[in-house]
Amino acid sequence: MESYELARAAAKALSEKKGEDIVILNVSDQTVVCSYFVIGSGKSSTQVKALGDNVEEQLKKRYELSPVRTEGLREGRWGVLDYGDVVVHIFNEESRLFYYLERLWDSGKNVERYED
Repeated sequence: MESYELARAAAKALSEKKGEDIVILNVSDQTVVCSYFVIGSGKSSTQVKALGDNVEEQLKKRYELSPVRTEGLREGRWGVLDYGDVVVHIFNEESRLFYYLERLWDSGKNVERYED
């Protein structure tokens, strides 16, 4: 599976659980860590956890992929699912504004807003 397809699949899984402000950032020219960040927000800690669970569940079910590691989803403020070449960040609204990853990684042409 291509990295971009995986990023789109993760974005779709966020959208299925009403994730908000979902973006796919192509960071391949800016870092060797991964090629794509997928970023989405939830309105509550419960929704942030549900978004992470759904990404994990859908990518496992559809593509037999599991994250290399996960961090922070239990607290429900910010969590990350690392799929190697694609890293999924899920924030509550306050944490999203505080960290504002798009500002750090936006080069002007590498941001795609996900919409079904």
